[in-house]
Amino acid sequence: MTAKYCSIAFGTIFIALAILYNLKSNFTVGTVFSYILGFVLLLYGIFYKKLSKKLPNWLKYIVVFGYVFVLTFTASLYICGNSDNVDYKEDAIIVLGAGIKGERIGTNLQKRLDTAIEYHKENQEAVIVVSGGQGPYEDISEALAMERYLIANGIPQDKIIKEDRSTSTKENFEFSKKLLDLRFGEGKYKAAYITNGYHIYRAGLVAEDVGFNGMNHIHAETPWYTAIPNGLREVLAVMKTWLIG
Repeated sequence: MTAKYCSIAFGTIFIALAILYNLKSNFTVGTVFSYILGFVLLLYGIFYKKLSKKLPNWLKYIVVFGYVFVLTFTASLYICGNSDNVDYKEDAIIVLGAGIKGERIGTNLQKRLDTAIEYHKENQEAVIVVSGGQGPYEDISEALAMERYLIANGIPQDKIIKEDRSTSTKENFEFSKKLLDLRFGEGKYKAAYITNGYHIYRAGLVAEDVGFNGMNHIHAETPWYTAIPNGLREVLAVMKTWLIG
């Protein structure tokens, strides 16, 4: 019976976090994944007696292994992302975009911008690249919303570079690199990036792929209610990066 109640409890948690996430942010692959895993667990718990008799043991083991693998992988991304290596001597800091609703920045993106503000206090010479285009359910580009937030919180406008065309992490780095190359000269500057902890690992892979070799990073905290949906989405994204780049 322990399996029954654990399945119901975890299924309910996954679904509840996905709903809470959607109330504050746009619909994402991570929330879809959370709903799917949540409903599978919930239904398994509700119909535990019938399913436990019908399902072969090997299938049960595969399902359990799959859940353990995904959750362990998710946890490892957060652990990896909590290690920062900026030295506050960078010439530029790139803040990677995240979804906004209308013109309002979401909590994950706010955490990234707050981290950039704290970084600026330690290194006021560095320029801040706000990187993010305009996606579905967004009335303006993420970069414009980010710029407005930074200016409202005391960052001088002449220290902000706006990259407002990107629609992916790869484009965040590609387009930001072009702007920085124009400003400083190719290979003549030191840059770092800011994103939430779960995203640090993959962002580093992508940054190196587009030509940012040995790039430093600093993580922003992840709001607790977004941890699972974002972590699950990132597991899929990392696996995609490993397989097809």
